[in-house]
Amino acid sequence: MIELDFDDSGFRRNGAPHRIVSGALHYFRVHPELWDDRLRRLRALGVNTVDTYVPWNFHELPGGGTDFTGWRDVARFARLAREHGLDVILRPGPYICAEWEAGGLPARLLATDGIRLRSSDPAFLAEVDGWFDALVPELLPLLGSRGGPVVAVQVENEYGSYGNDAAYLAHLRDGLTARGVDCLLFTIDGSEDFMQQGGAIPGLLATATFGSRAPERFEVLRRQQPRGPLAAMEFWIGWFDRTGGPHHVRDAAETAGSLDELLATGASVNLYMAHGGTNFGFWAGANHSGTGPDTPGHEPTVTSYDYDAPIGEAGELTEKFHALRAVIGKHLPLPDTELPPLPPRLSPRRLERATGRARLLDSLDALSAPLRRPATEPMERVGQSLGLIHYRTRVPGPRPELPLRIDGLGDRALVFADGRPLGVLDRNAPGATLPLATGPAGVTLDILVEALGRANYGPQLDDRKGIRRGVSHERQRLLGWEIRPLPLTDLTGLAFDGTVPAAGGDPVFHRFETDLDAPADAFVALPGWGRGLLWLNGFLLGRHTDEGPQRTLYAPGPLWRAGRNTLVVLELDRHGEALELRDEPDLGPTTRAPSADY
Repeated sequence: MIELDFDDSGFRRNGAPHRIVSGALHYFRVHPELWDDRLRRLRALGVNTVDTYVPWNFHELPGGGTDFTGWRDVARFARLAREHGLDVILRPGPYICAEWEAGGLPARLLATDGIRLRSSDPAFLAEVDGWFDALVPELLPLLGSRGGPVVAVQVENEYGSYGNDAAYLAHLRDGLTARGVDCLLFTIDGSEDFMQQGGAIPGLLATATFGSRAPERFEVLRRQQPRGPLAAMEFWIGWFDRTGGPHHVRDAAETAGSLDELLATGASVNLYMAHGGTNFGFWAGANHSGTGPDTPGHEPTVTSYDYDAPIGEAGELTEKFHALRAVIGKHLPLPDTELPPLPPRLSPRRLERATGRARLLDSLDALSAPLRRPATEPMERVGQSLGLIHYRTRVPGPRPELPLRIDGLGDRALVFADGRPLGVLDRNAPGATLPLATGPAGVTLDILVEALGRANYGPQLDDRKGIRRGVSHERQRLLGWEIRPLPLTDLTGLAFDGTVPAAGGDPVFHRFETDLDAPADAFVALPGWGRGLLWLNGFLLGRHTDEGPQRTLYAPGPLWRAGRNTLVVLELDRHGEALELRDEPDLGPTTRAPSADY
């Protein structure tokens, strides 16, 4: 059994004085066959604890129910951590932020008009209770009181940056304890007085988030919590990247100095992130700096979640790893083990040409069944969470050139008239229109909407995707629609053909093939391509875009196989000719991470 508790002097583990030195590592961002390797590297860093979120939407199945197997086997992850001598801290939300799609909340919640997320709205609390009913039985055998490695569970996440609904927070606390969670419960909030006030829960330990100037930040925490241990349960040592921006990095020596300053206070810490991993598939979230869903400011997060962490996206032990390890060694004994070597990587190669193509607009029947609706509806209303969504209608004619407008777009729309690319509309330019004229027979209007991550932070969490309100030709609202959800979870029905042309602005799937003697890590580059998606052997690695900053996508070894391997690119904009498999990542031009000042 393990009991983590605290008194005025600090934490106590099984009655003995204890300092938490933790590293954040998210099982859902790491291929499960690599969990053991990444946990071994984490322990080699010198930490004694691993911290992970538990994303509600990652475990909830599209058709209902929950999954705690395979990649979602959080119990296996926790048991592996114990084998490496690590305690475990779990952060089950229900909201997690984490630069993750919708902050971990299921998209289906947005199908309910008027639901108030992260509040004591009875409709939301009923959904949370369902999540806890499914999750907590999986967690109970992992608790320290039952011989497991879990020593603490976080309630909500930085709630004081969002709201101050004390009844909601009390419901979460009581819901966990009533279901049998008997370990240490705590909250985490920013180092501002109002944030700590909004997120605190009576009777629970409060902790802080920041990236620098620890003594100053802890003064805020002490004003709100005069006694008990000081803890920075998110000490930001890097930063995430948004599409179109630079790759954020933080100087290793400066980061180490900030960590040393923090540990010198006697406080506990969780390094966010110790290993960032990857936002595979469609799981990358977004930020929104605007004042409403129809204002500019949607900023999608990139596929890589390297975070400039001490353990790189592909397991690299970076300069920052060695600098932080040296600091940790001043305050805790380091494990007496050899540092793990770099995982094997494929030799570079170039895949010169596609072995087949399939035009998306010609493949709709292979990808989805149509739904017929009088008006456009967002993804959530047709039971879809992730991917793309296609809308089709007829515009009668003849008509002169008139502006075509989409109201309530989430997020980027490719528009076609009789199959011909008409242009692109984007939610960050909400007033934009495209000119559309029709002949006597009218035209078929196709709109392919790309969802680029639901907001994971701030007041715009009700971030619906697809077309929320409607499409107008001049002032006339267009009605009578065929809608096809395109989650793109199964591409086996595509009919690839070597004769299919690839014209700019016309979405096309490109198939590439390569043979390997043995699997290993690789980094896929798409020089000359525009934007779209990349699959390896049926697994969606993530999004690619020439907007940057990320220039290669991480393809971990367990996704490759000896013999024939297939890569499929869905290109939405500018079609390239070749793919490159590289042995080094390229995350783009860099800039200083803001965590050095926060």
